[in-house]
Amino acid sequence: MSATPLDDELGCELFLKCENLQRINAFKFRGAWNAMNHLSPQARSRGVITHSSGNHAQAVALSGHLLGVKTTIVMPDNAPRVKRAGTERYATQVIGYDPKTAKREAISRDLMEQHGYTLIPPFNDPHVIAGQGTSALELFESTGPLDALLVPLGGGGLLSGCAISASALSPQCKVIGVEPDAGDDGVRSFRSGRIERVENPQTIADGTRTEALGELTFEIIREKVADIVSVPESAIVSATKALFASARLVVEPSGALGLAALLCGAVPARGRIGILLSGGNIDLEVMQEILN
Repeated sequence: MSATPLDDELGCELFLKCENLQRINAFKFRGAWNAMNHLSPQARSRGVITHSSGNHAQAVALSGHLLGVKTTIVMPDNAPRVKRAGTERYATQVIGYDPKTAKREAISRDLMEQHGYTLIPPFNDPHVIAGQGTSALELFESTGPLDALLVPLGGGGLLSGCAISASALSPQCKVIGVEPDAGDDGVRSFRSGRIERVENPQTIADGTRTEALGELTFEIIREKVADIVSVPESAIVSATKALFASARLVVEPSGALGLAALLCGAVPARGRIGILLSGGNIDLEVMQEILN
């Protein structure tokens, strides 16, 4: 999407990649589908497992439903209701946990050992990364070269995949990751050169509540990403509201991070800028609160 009132408001030319309109209303379907299509017949017969706060959970559940593969999803109790409902619609089973007292990776690991499940990681997997990168590939095919591409950052699957696509299709484009101030592990990792952690980050951008980047995603990000910035909660709320008011788009707070970076000045609003709107799964009550 382009030529919205946001261009005049910011003084630049914006190109919005609307992954909120993707299947399960998020980019995550791309990576989950690609990864599960690469499973061996033996792995498919045993079933798969993943851990996610919502969008990847829905993506694995739907992919399993379409491919006839049993899916077990480890999901935090505080996941948005809309994401939980979307996951339960297609998953074989959903296992909840309290993120204050348990680690999702440990729960998944125990279940894998018991049942022989294959893990479909949320981000730290080459097939997942390749799938997520097709979102930027489609954007560049539509827009041509861009000056910058702003991408939400959680575990780094989307950012690293988009950076690979940009390096091939728009080499001069600066790919910039955006994350909440409350979960700025990516910023600190990018600056220090080693993976940093934020324990149980508390942010309205629930899709970015991962505690650290993956080893694979971090290496790609270090090589191909121009910068990573973080933004305050107020800017995330303002961006979510602006997308609804000025572009008539329902976007979850995680998906609005790129616009938030422009609104708060973390990234200069100059030239031709692509913004990856990563998802649109937001509880009605949260959207009402933001709009009010």
